[in-house]
Amino acid sequence: MQFETPCASRRSPVLGDNVVATSQPLAAQAGLDALARGGNAVDAALAAAITLTVVEPTGNAVGSDAFAIVHDGTRLHGLNASGRSPAAWRPERFEAFQSMPLRGWESVTTPGAVSAWVALSQRFGALPFQQLFERAIDYAEGGFPVSPVIARLWALGASELSTQPGFAEAFLPGGRPPVAGERFRNPALAATLRAIAESRGEAFYRGELAEHIAAAAADNGAALSAEDLACHAVDWPGTIHVPYGNVVAHEIPPNGQGIAALIALGILDRTELREVGPDSVAGIHLQIEATKLALADAHAHVADPATMTVSPDDLLAPDYLDHRASLIDRHRAGDPGHGDPRPGGTVYLSTADADGRMVSFIQSNYLGFGSGVVVPGTGISMQGRAGGFSLEAGHPNRVNGGKRPFHTIIPGFLTTFDGAPLTSYGVMGGPMQAQGHVQMTVRLADFGQDPQAACDAPRWRVLAGCRVAVETAMADTTRADLAELGHELVVEAPEAAFGFGGAQIVHRLEGGYVAGSDPRKDGQAVAF
Repeated sequence: MQFETPCASRRSPVLGDNVVATSQPLAAQAGLDALARGGNAVDAALAAAITLTVVEPTGNAVGSDAFAIVHDGTRLHGLNASGRSPAAWRPERFEAFQSMPLRGWESVTTPGAVSAWVALSQRFGALPFQQLFERAIDYAEGGFPVSPVIARLWALGASELSTQPGFAEAFLPGGRPPVAGERFRNPALAATLRAIAESRGEAFYRGELAEHIAAAAADNGAALSAEDLACHAVDWPGTIHVPYGNVVAHEIPPNGQGIAALIALGILDRTELREVGPDSVAGIHLQIEATKLALADAHAHVADPATMTVSPDDLLAPDYLDHRASLIDRHRAGDPGHGDPRPGGTVYLSTADADGRMVSFIQSNYLGFGSGVVVPGTGISMQGRAGGFSLEAGHPNRVNGGKRPFHTIIPGFLTTFDGAPLTSYGVMGGPMQAQGHVQMTVRLADFGQDPQAACDAPRWRVLAGCRVAVETAMADTTRADLAELGHELVVEAPEAAFGFGGAQIVHRLEGGYVAGSDPRKDGQAVAF
């Protein structure tokens, strides 16, 4: 690994035997505290994830969904804790809509994050479950100073969501969003977290909290019921994977978009990318074109596995990837007709411990603050994952009851060919996530960049047709040459929006770990 910074950076990589990298410093410290108290990487991930529901409510909540990839020191495990739509839903319910609602109760599916915490703790954890909640409860009761990027996203969410049920009561103290440095308290959420901790999640799915959620849904004409909550269960589907150079890239199977990252990497493995470099015009062009093809496939085929008409194996078959790679024109931008992606609201974290365990964990509201709905008196902010469904008749992802929607959130992982863990990584931000996984993997696996350098490098993001967003840090000459190839560039400052996401990466060395965190968010990597 090269400990050099090929682009401007505001921070150095972090090295240690036990590492936590999250999108918010207080959550990173909560994870490190769990390790210091005798916990393992899974305990650290859970303590950080639970704390993030308090200190980064713009991107996640108790009412989120979650996915994880865990290496337990021996083998890899994949967890899908995303929720299903209300059982009573039918396509006809949405006939009056031009697209699926992104806000309000009609965008809410059963939240799965709490079930992820319970399942991971039960299977892999070393600390008592209740202990994982202590920092989060303290911050919810006593308050915490809001960090700068989160304050900005909070203000953006407030401008749109102030009229959603329960939002103003929970998130607009004094009638306005908190500013950077201002202390924010959420005592109702503290009580909710305490109930979840003491009941090991039962209160949320089959107890008092479930009753509050179902009652609030009914009061607003929504279909989510106590039965929907009680019937929720996680799955352990393992991972899907492709060889890429000298590593194996792993993702969670659909209903998530991780397969798009694998398709793109499979295509790039069949090109000359390693000869031309990740930041050359030719290298960026190849990555963009491969990503377009992969997103087109994801948009057409990814859904709840029960309704998909093609399998992940079909989409990752070598001959299929050969064919897709042959479609890239080296001299001109193409338009394979993928969908028009939207921005996202998500938190990602990565942890590792001295005994070889590594965790790639992601949980999300979808968009900023998700549905915008908050259950009265509980501080439970509900995700809006039904926005991932399609209204298109005959599409495998068409909205229906008891069904998991297309998901943008994806944890990533790299291993050696014999299964040894190498890298736990993820990139937040809606449709940026699969694209970010591609860019991180190329930098880490092909060119040996350290995690912080990979986090810092300028990013691009496929939009629609030949339109591609690029960061202002990309060189003017590179942008001009990409435009000559037919790419219609939209130049965006990373601080103007969260479109380029935020990354956390932990990579295993022979004598410990090295981690990087993204300056685009308030992220931090810590170690001992």
